Amino acid sequence: MKVVRTIQELRLALEGGRRGLVPTMGAFHAGHVSLMRAARSECTQVVVSLFVNPAQFGATDDLERYPRDEQQDVRVAQEAGVDVLFAPSAQQLYPDGFATWVDVDVAGGEASARPGHFRGVATVCLKLFNLVRPDVAFFGQKDAQQVAVLRQMVRDLNVPVTIRVLPTVRDADGLALSSRNAHLSAEERQHALALPRALEAGRAAADPVAAARAALNGLEPEYVELLRVGGATLLTAAARIGSTRLIDNVVVEGELA
Repeated sequence: MKVVRTIQELRLALEGGRRGLVPTMGAFHAGHVSLMRAARSECTQVVVSLFVNPAQFGATDDLERYPRDEQQDVRVAQEAGVDVLFAPSAQQLYPDGFATWVDVDVAGGEASARPGHFRGVATVCLKLFNLVRPDVAFFGQKDAQQVAVLRQMVRDLNVPVTIRVLPTVRDADGLALSSRNAHLSAEERQHALALPRALEAGRAAADPVAAARAALNGLEPEYVELLRVGGATLLTAAARIGSTRLIDNVVVEGELA
């Protein structure tokens, strides 16, 4: 596996054939590995980006606290069969004088809770799509709202990439895997289980939002909403457990292809 840190090194590392991209912010867990392995099974060359994108963090977000362990990430990516790990600095992707942003007009959920978040996501992903030129980009269902934004961008701007979504990977107790889970104390982690359990309760109810809210067992969500993502209706929620912000969702109807 090649670890490259500059755009020039990345360009030299790219090869022909079907190329897959897994965009990440690092701190790899089994959810990331599932995306890497899916890319490995479908593509000739697998590129993983490792970049904690400052543009998608707001003033009150946890940019400085975001987990980072590049040495471990390199080992995990290599074991998963990744060909190229692109780990650029912020200066590489946002050089001095950078002034161009991609705004996708969406509302609700994360777009309303974190103004400017999806502008940062769309901008960095478009840059990665342009640099890596993947045939397929792989994302997890936990980031379904992000997927909806990127699919809109890809369609509107005629970007030649297919967005693939894989199921959320969960621990045995149902908590969705997230790099931010590392910040949870043992007590907070138990409290966090109210989030996936509430969503499961909502999935089977006539009024999913009301049922999910009623099942939160004292956990105060930032939002609980039904959102349409492609051919699926998702029950999605975000909440803070201590100082850690978690998101999760379940498919209520349809299929998130």
